[in-house]
Amino acid sequence: MSRITIHDVSKAAGVSIKTVSRVLNSEPNVRSETRARVLKLVEELNYHPSLSARSLAGRSSNLIGLIYQNPSANYVVDLQKGALERCHTRGYRLLVHPCEGTDVSSVRDLAGLVLESHLDGVILAPPLSDSTEVLAELQKHRIRFVRIAPTVDLDAYSCVFMNDVAAAREMTEYLIALGHERIGFINGPSGHPVTEQRYLGYTLALRSHGLDVDPQLVDRGEFTFDSGLAAARRLLSRATRPTAVFASNDDMAAGTIMAAHEMGLSIPNRLSVAGFDDSYVAQVIWPRLTTVHQPTYEMAHQAADMLFRSLGDEAPPKSVEIPYRMVCRESTGPRPAN
Repeated sequence: MSRITIHDVSKAAGVSIKTVSRVLNSEPNVRSETRARVLKLVEELNYHPSLSARSLAGRSSNLIGLIYQNPSANYVVDLQKGALERCHTRGYRLLVHPCEGTDVSSVRDLAGLVLESHLDGVILAPPLSDSTEVLAELQKHRIRFVRIAPTVDLDAYSCVFMNDVAAAREMTEYLIALGHERIGFINGPSGHPVTEQRYLGYTLALRSHGLDVDPQLVDRGEFTFDSGLAAARRLLSRATRPTAVFASNDDMAAGTIMAAHEMGLSIPNRLSVAGFDDSYVAQVIWPRLTTVHQPTYEMAHQAADMLFRSLGDEAPPKSVEIPYRMVCRESTGPRPAN
């Protein structure tokens, strides 16, 4: 079977090859009905543009990048799914690449990757979305980008975000409403923007209910299962242990549940556990995890859409907030009587 070409798409859509090219490059001056018809046929015919040929011609590569720096595989998978779904509808491909740091060499390596891969644009996941070094390097090379979940300069560049402070506060207030007063908190890695935001939400909720922020109830992890397990072991070994633990992501909350099982603490009868993200792990561990649904998929999908609009010379909004929601499951319950 011969390879489908742009000529086949042009003939099936009843438009010129130049029009098909404009649609694939997200160029303006194409009627919406025509654009939709061409994209539909691209999908039905399973047409794949030659990226190398397009790059050699100095045109769009139809390739964008998702650059991340997060050890949680569950979080990264949701980002990929959201971005890939939007790429699929626009005839784009997605390059997913981890960035190990924000030092000078790492930032230059990132810029080199973008240029060598002929990426049309980049989606930056946190904490890279707050890195002034990364943003400056991309601007230096005139590479278009959209940020996911930044915490500063929300109106300076296109971004999509949720309110981490409000979400962490609402989760803590939920635990307080269940009667818990000694609420442990497992923070994320130092220097990660959302780490400080989620901790702030936790402290605001405690103080608004007249509860002290006890340093003995706060520990730190790295957004990984093992780090959450280690932090929970320390918290639950204290002379007066917490009756509830709020971990600032689901992987660390899963580690907390493991630590409780090791120590013979029934959940939620003896210990309530809550997480943040509503990733796949939250739904398959037992008991299932009460958590904050972070709209990771939706944010990545929206970020890709904003990037495509920018590449098509449209003016995307500077910032878009997507709401979170609470998900209450079996891992939380009333404070134990003693």
